[in-house]
Amino acid sequence: MNPPLHIVLVEPEIPPNTGNIARLCACTGCKLHLVHPLGFEITDKQLKRAGLDYWQYLDVQEHDSWQAVRRAIGENSTWFGLSSKVEDRYWDTTFQAGDVLVFGPETRGLSREILGDLQAVTIPMRKDAPVRSLNLSSACSIVTFEALRQLKTL
Repeated sequence: MNPPLHIVLVEPEIPPNTGNIARLCACTGCKLHLVHPLGFEITDKQLKRAGLDYWQYLDVQEHDSWQAVRRAIGENSTWFGLSSKVEDRYWDTTFQAGDVLVFGPETRGLSREILGDLQAVTIPMRKDAPVRSLNLSSACSIVTFEALRQLKTL
């Protein structure tokens, strides 16, 4: 069965974030892709705890590099990169089945190189906020559910 969306985490660093996103994918049918290097072991206790007992319901694939995940998913899908450094808002985007949502490492976000390969969108925040970005798993949930709302798959 084809997933409604592909969720790609590039070099995730914090186990509970990845565990929460794994749980999100298990609940929605999205496929999770983890791009190495990971900031933790896949058997990490915090990762497993955040994902609860949902790991058996999850379609997850690990990739050695950005190029490897691009080859694995293919170019027939639209690739969206989330960044706090762009102006195009995610809610102005039209999502389609099979689209790819790409999220970068928690401490630095997606590189310029990767952002150059994607259609970059943002989740707007107030301009006077003294913070840089939302939590990775929160951002992933926000955009995933907007895409699924548009696709009417849940």
